[in-house]
Amino acid sequence: MFYIKTQINDAVDLTAEIHDDNVFTRCPECGRELAIDLVELLQGGESDLYGTAVYCAECSRKRCEGVG
Repeated sequence: MFYIKTQINDAVDLTAEIHDDNVFTRCPECGRELAIDLVELLQGGESDLYGTAVYCAECSRKRCEGVG
């Protein structure tokens, strides 16, 4: 089991298990929230969570077309 943990204050820690349906990120271009499949994202073996950005479909299309 993998989980995230953050300290809210001196008395409270928040812990949540990581599952295939509760991992999200934000598009670095527009800020839209995106559900992420970590297995798919990391399957190539050369990705890391810190250096990986995931764009939404609209911003990806704009980047591929050189728009914006």
